[in-house]
Amino acid sequence: MIKELKKFLKKKVKAIEVKTPKKISKLLSEMKETGFQGRKLAEVVEIWEKMIKDKDVTIFFGYAGSLSTTGQWKIINWLIENRFIDVLVSTGANISEDIVEAMGKSYWQGHHLVPDDLLFKIGLNRYYDVYGREDDYFKMTEIIADFIMTLKENYNYSSREFLSLFGKWLLNKGIKSIVATAAKYKVPIFSPAIVDSPYGDAGLIAKSKGFNLVIDNMKDYFEFMKMAEKVKDTGVIYIGGGVPKDFIQLFAVTSDLLYENKKIPGKKGKKRILTDESYYPHKYAIQITTDSPQWGGLSGATLDEGISWGKELPKRENFVQCFCDATIALPIVVHALAEKKLKRKGKIFDF
Repeated sequence: MIKELKKFLKKKVKAIEVKTPKKISKLLSEMKETGFQGRKLAEVVEIWEKMIKDKDVTIFFGYAGSLSTTGQWKIINWLIENRFIDVLVSTGANISEDIVEAMGKSYWQGHHLVPDDLLFKIGLNRYYDVYGREDDYFKMTEIIADFIMTLKENYNYSSREFLSLFGKWLLNKGIKSIVATAAKYKVPIFSPAIVDSPYGDAGLIAKSKGFNLVIDNMKDYFEFMKMAEKVKDTGVIYIGGGVPKDFIQLFAVTSDLLYENKKIPGKKGKKRILTDESYYPHKYAIQITTDSPQWGGLSGATLDEGISWGKELPKRENFVQCFCDATIALPIVVHALAEKKLKRKGKIFDF
């Protein structure tokens, strides 16, 4: 009995002492000696640092929801500039709504307990406790539409091609949004559900002027999965879940389907039982989410569940699921990484 007991009593909890000044990175290292989601938040920094230092790893970043309206978008720019992201997969909202601030407009702090019919009457849209002006939103949509009118009509664009060109166009106009920063640093952005955002609305505006924009989802998928030939190991970071998470998770288990023999050229994969499929699990994985697993949705699905699909390696020391609001976790984690003064040369893809 004592021998069994000792197996579970290997590391003591250490109480945090209040001392000032104290760096965020130091506080998080102390939180790692505690419990619950504070400990998990500290583990996020630890595992992200492992990814950054692992020269064989390509870092994929899933950016879900509508977080750019809450002041998070410049954090994403910083991650791109420092090459702590190699590939960004985002909702259309996150990489369009940041343009409002990037072009000199603003979002406004508000309250979630307000008469929403009144907000509608005066031209405000509510994002929980943040307000956005509808005229600013529409101006941003019109800017995207203006860009669309410069493209080749009826050409099949992947979302990556489209966003790369848009980023360069925005840079020329001095609008330093996420898409523009990614274009500058040659970080590809994929947005597989891009029409569910102002990009779709901008496409409608262009259509009203006689221009037919084509964004090809299958071309997107081909380009994304083809990158598997050029990477050795992968590390994944999910802010939220949704389509960005699923798209990246599939990189580990469906990229082999591009090839008749179900193997990625030049890569040693693992074989699934019952089929001839190959799979290539992510070496590191981080998810920050507020969703719960018991409802069966991917946004709350644990990384442990991903092991059953072959999406993650069964090495739990290399992944962490932190149940926390991203607007709390992301600024803290990224500032801790910044304090560590890590340097990284990012991966460059030729498409």
